[in-house]
Amino acid sequence: MGTGKRSLLTAAVTVVCAVTVLAAAPGTAFAAPAPGPSTTAPTVPTPLPGRDLEAIRQKLDTLYHEAAVATDAYNAAEEKAETQSAQIVELAQRIVKGKKKLDELKDRAGAAARAQYRTGGLPPEAQLMLSDDPQQFLNGSGRILQGERATEHVLGELAQTQQDLEQYATDASTQWQKLEANRKAKATAKKKIKKRIAAAEKLESELEEEEKERLARLEREAARKAQNDWLGTVTLDDIDAEATVQGKQAVEYATAQIGKPYEWGAEGPSSYDCSGLTSQAWAAAGAAIPRTSQQQWKQLQRVDVNDMRPGDLIIYFDDASHVGLYIGDGAMVHAPRPGRTVTIAGAGSMPILGVVRPGAE
Repeated sequence: MGTGKRSLLTAAVTVVCAVTVLAAAPGTAFAAPAPGPSTTAPTVPTPLPGRDLEAIRQKLDTLYHEAAVATDAYNAAEEKAETQSAQIVELAQRIVKGKKKLDELKDRAGAAARAQYRTGGLPPEAQLMLSDDPQQFLNGSGRILQGERATEHVLGELAQTQQDLEQYATDASTQWQKLEANRKAKATAKKKIKKRIAAAEKLESELEEEEKERLARLEREAARKAQNDWLGTVTLDDIDAEATVQGKQAVEYATAQIGKPYEWGAEGPSSYDCSGLTSQAWAAAGAAIPRTSQQQWKQLQRVDVNDMRPGDLIIYFDDASHVGLYIGDGAMVHAPRPGRTVTIAGAGSMPILGVVRPGAE
């Protein structure tokens, strides 16, 4: 193999150790309006001006939703990078084996050439004319024919192996480029996630304790209203079909994680993001499913909401940026967002895009 191919081999082997995630830049903070100056006597403190907590709630929802979308992009890039790294390792192993085979074939081809040199390179007709024993020549000519065929086979293998090595090197270079692109995508997504979460946390930190309590009530009321509206469109007795064995196992796993913190990009066992929880729940049930909520929506079998059963995944929002695992009785378990823990919530407490069913049963 030439110097160029050895460089590609080195790059292919090195790239697996070179996958890193760029550090994210600090995010921009969104501050709530500051209280206006006091115009009353110092002994009578001016109350804080009223803030539109509903607008703040909606702003927080937007920020955390954007963080969730970026988290899905990060997870997708990470999953692709892992696949590409594995492919590069496999290609590197093939290149190493191919190089060893190429060296062996070159040795065999060289041995055949040296044998031909020892016979003087004379054609069989000339060797027959010069032979003192024609019968001995004829016996040897069969061996010569076998040797020629063996040499042709070696040369054919040599050419094919060289072709394979060139293809492996090309494939390794392509996978390296894809890996670099996904590394950049991960870094971009990570930066966006951190920026949105920092903005949301900054916005919440500007609130007084009483405002935080009111905001929490607004969030609960919005979720309760959405759940009641959804319950008005379905009949629980109709949708609560019997769970499969795998579905029950997925539910058991997911509910056992209640109370563990949300962490973007996490797949357990100490913390989860939304699709990390659902993918691990079904992995515990013996079914491998896509890592992200968007890919779960794209790749898994879709079922009507009225036909869902415990263990099914409920995909939320038009961009499939959130997912929960249905546990029956109109409820689901999910990892909500940063600052929250895995919890049970109403299945209709957020806008439902659709339902998908993992497993083979």
